[in-house]
Parts: sequence; C-alpha cells; structure tokens
Amino acid sequence: MNETRSRTALVTGASTGIGRATALALARAGFDLAITDLDANWLADVAAEAQGRKVVPLALELRSEDSIAQAVTQAADALGAIDLLVNNAGRPLQKPATEVTWAEWNDVIDINLKGSFFLSAAFARHCRSHGRGGAVVSLASTHGLTGIAGRSVYGISKGGIIQMTRMLAIEWAPLGIRVNAVAPTTVLTPSREKLLREPEARARMLARIPLGRFPTMDEIAAAVCYLASDAAASITGQILVLDGGLTAA
Repeated sequence: MNETRSRTALVTGASTGIGRATALALARAGFDLAITDLDANWLADVAAEAQGRKVVPLALELRSEDSIAQAVTQAADALGAIDLLVNNAGRPLQKPATEVTWAEWNDVIDINLKGSFFLSAAFARHCRSHGRGGAVVSLASTHGLTGIAGRSVYGISKGGIIQMTRMLAIEWAPLGIRVNAVAPTTVLTPSREKLLREPEARARMLARIPLGRFPTMDEIAAAVCYLASDAAASITGQILVLDGGLTAA
C-alpha cells in the first residue's frame, strides 16, 4: 500500500455491530473510509465518530450488480483509490434445513456470498486499472468450518466465503492483491447480547468454547486491521479463526 497518502478502505454493513467496530478501528489506524449499508442515512453517527478521517457514507444493495458497480465507482471517486475491501455485510438465517424456502436460500446466498464475490471482483478490477495492489478481508464464521443444526444456509454461505478467499488469493496474487478472511464464533454484538441474556442459552453456547468467553467486536476489528496492515504483507489465502478453541476441540 502507498504510504505517501492516506490509506483507504471500503467497508460493507458498517452501520452496526462488527462492521461499525471495524470501520472505526480502521479510522483510528489512519484509513479514510467509504462505508456502506442499505440506507446511507444509517451511517451518519459512524461518520461522525470517525473524527479526523474522511468518511463517505454510501447506499449499497449487494443483491444488485448495478448497486455494486455504483458503490465502487463512488468510493473510488471520493477517495481517489481503494486500498482495502472489507466484506462484512451479511444476513443470518436460523431455520431447519427442511423448512428453508427457495426465496430464503437465495436471499442469504445472494447477500453473504454472491454479493461479496462480485464486490471483490469489482474491487480487483479497480486495483488492476490503477496498476496497484490491495487487500480483501471477508467475514466468514466458524459455521463455515463446522456443522451445527438449524443454520445450514448461513453456514454454507460462510463456507463459500472461506473457499472464495483461497481461490481469489491464488488468482489475484500476481496483481498484488492479498485476500484473507476472519472466522469468529459468536461475537458479542448488540443483537447477540440481547439473545444471550437468557442464562441457559448463554451457558450452552459458552460450553462449546474452550476459553469460556465470546470474542468482542473490537477483537474482530483488530484482526481485520492486522490482515490489512503491512505486518501481514506475506499473508494471503488464510482464514484467521477467532473462536476460543471451538474448532480445535
């Protein structure tokens, strides 16, 4: 990455949770930002909190090819160039596999996997057209590494993110684009904290984690910042798992 100007990042799903924490961590690390969500108005307080950095809020619909192309163009025009793409936006689905509808499958896969793939491809074309490298960091999940009941489509989408990371890392290495992913277990986001207030549910989920604690949003954001940094210059095609030992047990 060019150190003669501010580094820049495009972060999806940045209005809340891990996306918000990641955007703010990147701002603290010196990145100017293009931040996206379905409604750009949702991003106003994030932009206000990223003091001292240029922040461009953008609307992005990952199920739309035109919206993806427009977001990359707008981000590049506003920031000059994009050094980093963070594929964070996604949607969950907790439902027995036999009850999943065709529309629900399409919705989860289109947002979590298809949208991330085509946004990554648009980013790679941007890097290639500018004759520069870059980095992609995607949010995967331990659900993409292990089996668990009731989350089949979400887990399949995240398993796809993991394999996408490996495939694109090899294909884009000659372009100087590094591609990695972060795979956390359950993270204490605001929505998750509400679900985990029930003591039995919380104890049941913690029992699966050898370290006995959930990772925080700031820990996930720090992992993304590391993979985007020069300290990770030789790291590509890797999945950084933050799960307290869950997948090692």
